[in-house]
Amino acid sequence: MQISGFSFVRNGLRYGYPVVESLRSLLPLCDELVVAVGNSDDGTREAIAAIGSPKLRILDTVWDDSVQPRWRVLAQQTQIALDACRGDWCIYLQADEVLHEQDYETILQAIRQADRQRHVEALVLWYYHFYGSYDYIGVGRQWYRREVRILRNTGQVISWGDAQGFRKRLPNGRTALLRARQISAYVYHYGWVRPPEVMLQKLRDFHRLWHDEEWIAQHLPPGELFDYRSAYAVRHFEGTHPSVMHERIAQAQSWAAAFDPTRLPRAPLRIRLSDWLEQLTGWRIGEYRNFRLVR
Repeated sequence: MQISGFSFVRNGLRYGYPVVESLRSLLPLCDELVVAVGNSDDGTREAIAAIGSPKLRILDTVWDDSVQPRWRVLAQQTQIALDACRGDWCIYLQADEVLHEQDYETILQAIRQADRQRHVEALVLWYYHFYGSYDYIGVGRQWYRREVRILRNTGQVISWGDAQGFRKRLPNGRTALLRARQISAYVYHYGWVRPPEVMLQKLRDFHRLWHDEEWIAQHLPPGELFDYRSAYAVRHFEGTHPSVMHERIAQAQSWAAAFDPTRLPRAPLRIRLSDWLEQLTGWRIGEYRNFRLVR
């Protein structure tokens, strides 16, 4: 059994993505690591190439900025990397997602078990969403709890929507959810932990995939810093970070220490009630799933 890792990125350094750390966290699990690097002008490709692993395979791509809707380019780039994977199983990380070495054995054991059970097409990982600081994680239904990040490479899997999840092609031309098993491993998502000025620029350019310039100017005006008061609730993170992140975290203390979780707004009543029920029962009302859970 062979395992491929895959990812995609464009101008990751400019927008503060921990893309090198993300790829390094995948390497110990994979026999090959495929990354589609879009036409970047910020040194992203050079930084990835400097990882220097013989497992690493860089695919140079050009983003099609004319595709409609524009966010579909994210799924296109994911698909390019997935289609190039030669492994029996594939592990997917986006450029701001990192795996912890403490979960490696759990992940490998889960893949080995699923490989013997043909009804299992994918594995679902839990998420830690770090917000504002490396010391806090977002909690509640404002954040997705889990996603497919490991899948059986059947040749029929397609990246779905804005590349958040996956589907499988059916013989009749339709698509269906992957049959997925939940495992007790986590994705460490650092997409909301960047210097405020970098965060704002990232969001301005990222939201251009969904909105016009009038919306951007109204909601994310230039010359300001990102206001981290857009989340409802966070809690202090009591665990450890992946070792590949330690240097980046140490360099970020000057701005990350400024995050004040006590200034976050109060959630609407319906959100508070939903979160209360989830804490009580583990059930999230109306949770969107990109998969069908199986045992």
